[in-house]
Amino acid sequence: MKHATLLLFALSITTPIESADWPRWLGSRGDSVWRENRVISEIPQGGLKTKWETELGLGYSGPSVANGKVYVMDYLWESGDIANNAGSPDQLSGTERVLCFDEKTGEPIWEHAYKRDYMVSYGSGPRSTPTVSDGKVYALGAEGDLLCLDADSGKVIWSKRFSEDYGAETPMWGHAAHPLVHQDMLISIVGGEGSVVVAFDKNTGEEKWKTLSASSQGYCPPSIITLNDAEQLIIWHPEAVNGLNPNTGELYWTQPLRPNWGGSIQVPRKRGARLFVGGPSVASLYRLENQSGDPSAIQLWKGNPRSAVYPVNSSVIFTPEAIYSVDSGTSALTAVSIENGERLWETVEPVLADPDQRGRHGTAFLVRYKNTDTYYILNENGELIIAEVTPKGYSEQGRTQVIEPSNTTNAGGTRSVVWSHPAFANRTLFVRNDNKLVAVDLDANSYR
Repeated sequence: MKHATLLLFALSITTPIESADWPRWLGSRGDSVWRENRVISEIPQGGLKTKWETELGLGYSGPSVANGKVYVMDYLWESGDIANNAGSPDQLSGTERVLCFDEKTGEPIWEHAYKRDYMVSYGSGPRSTPTVSDGKVYALGAEGDLLCLDADSGKVIWSKRFSEDYGAETPMWGHAAHPLVHQDMLISIVGGEGSVVVAFDKNTGEEKWKTLSASSQGYCPPSIITLNDAEQLIIWHPEAVNGLNPNTGELYWTQPLRPNWGGSIQVPRKRGARLFVGGPSVASLYRLENQSGDPSAIQLWKGNPRSAVYPVNSSVIFTPEAIYSVDSGTSALTAVSIENGERLWETVEPVLADPDQRGRHGTAFLVRYKNTDTYYILNENGELIIAEVTPKGYSEQGRTQVIEPSNTTNAGGTRSVVWSHPAFANRTLFVRNDNKLVAVDLDANSYR
């Protein structure tokens, strides 16, 4: 591993310097990969430097970074009790906000605020990460307020209220599917009869098409994949995973896949012609085909209680060698064979504060560094970890506290957590909890 670290460091100082924004959930390509040069490859002695921090309200919404600005959502809680009981909603009153800060200083630039009562489980604020594109920011609130705002001023360009416009009921854990910009459309998971997914004109909000019905819309973000130069829109709702024509909403194929508790959450991951979909109690690998322009999907294997990985909060990394995520039942980072779903290894070391601790739905957000085995992991304890992750095992290179866990979960025992995906942009880590947003310096030159 020493040679690998030296190679990574050498690449960081010999490759031309590049900076990169993080304008949407999971990065510019939505693939959980960090592609910048000249970034730290190990945790420096004495920890990491904080560039700035600024006050924030409640929220699971991760930050996005674009064109010198940081965008995030929060909730100013006014009344009601937050019980964090997965089986029943919190009834709250407060104000939901979309916020914009200066990327270099953390100084507030604008905010858009509106009163919104909540009736959702785990009610500590909005879930969705703002999506920034072509001078606009798209934000989705926990109760289904979809906003298109001017990215510089915060002025509302258009808006939708899913309950009023589509008869959509708010799911138990709130609207959480990050909106997706595709060509001239904003594609969003909405809900209601015939409108699980709706494509809007990204500039005007005009509906371009809508499709699919299900018992619930679920929480899984829409995603675009490409197979043999043909694009498909992948939608996983609590009854099935579907492949659609992204331009028209035409249904290409559907495969039944019903997670427990309606928990279609994590975005399906594609590698080559294979697609992995996993959630509470279900995991499946499909082979995608597009013969004679007729897209289809065939199940290759399905997980059982002793195989596969069943993610809830933690996103999935699908490499040529293995599938990685945190299992919701064991709270262990788990490596899975692509060929048959066999578990190659599992460890709670990067996830839970105490390796002997018991708890479900342990959370660690994995971000892969370029096309390497190096991963930057933010765990639910607010620690940043640098580790080597391969089909052979997990090797931790170091960790440091970057933010304090400010929320709690009662899943398998009460513990403090950070359940908000960070942004890695311009050699900086942007991470939030329920009272502040922090910018942490990850530039290798800052530690020489």
